[in-house]
Amino acid sequence: MDAWRFEAIGTVWEVGVGAEARAPASGERDAILAVIDDFDRTWSRFRADSLVRALAQQPQEVPLPADGRAMFDAYQELSAATGGAVQPLVGDSLAARGYDAAYSLRDRGALPAPEAWEASLTWTDGALRLRTPSTIDVGAVGKGRLVDIVHDVLGDFGHAVRTVDAGGDLRTTGRPLRVGLEHPFDPTRAIGIATIADEALCASAVNRRSWPGIHGGLHHVLDARTGEPVRTVAATWAIASVAMLADAAATALFFDGGEAFAGRHGVEWVRMTTDGVVEGSAGGRVEVFA
Repeated sequence: MDAWRFEAIGTVWEVGVGAEARAPASGERDAILAVIDDFDRTWSRFRADSLVRALAQQPQEVPLPADGRAMFDAYQELSAATGGAVQPLVGDSLAARGYDAAYSLRDRGALPAPEAWEASLTWTDGALRLRTPSTIDVGAVGKGRLVDIVHDVLGDFGHAVRTVDAGGDLRTTGRPLRVGLEHPFDPTRAIGIATIADEALCASAVNRRSWPGIHGGLHHVLDARTGEPVRTVAATWAIASVAMLADAAATALFFDGGEAFAGRHGVEWVRMTTDGVVEGSAGGRVEVFA
């Protein structure tokens, strides 16, 4: 049997269990779709019925969602590592550049995210508090976190061998994988191959979610301090024990401080600059041939 392919949260998923990477059983698929929908209903800034949209419209205190502490703790470290370039109140900045709930792709100019975001957003004592009108965006860690959740659901069903791939953010257990690293300027080519086993690989690139803008091409990787897209790095790849950490590192590597963040967590990485230079962590297992 083939792996199970489906679309959710704006990307294509591929989920396989067993050595032959077959599709999970019907009840397992239902459970996976349920946890994805629950996560999306909480954290999506595109759904009208999400918690994030409700908080943006009326800042308030709500019970801390199950994944809130892990993700916001990660954001706190990412923000410190990158000097504030990566932080969770960047949703309005993305919307201003056209990456809004309606996918309007209309660039209204740069809008820096709130500088003192930790004064506005807190997540302690079982409560999530947003004190000023802002839109949370968990894009730097959220898809990786959801990959980990789905991976763990399959483990709870007793699958010792399982692979979850959500649009290039993937985690595998019990089955080594060789993964091509897609060239950001030519999707028919790869710049290298990574071999992973019982770990996760996440990637980010400026050719994904990109559109025309007032001042040239725009994409989804913004510097929260300025509201401007990154212009020096084209793509990043990170290998870590879990997908949320790999996702966080892949985002951090677009900015100064990303290498140090990856190093502290033992994350292996590769990135390509916009002028075509390929860089990577020392002693990595990635075969680069670009």
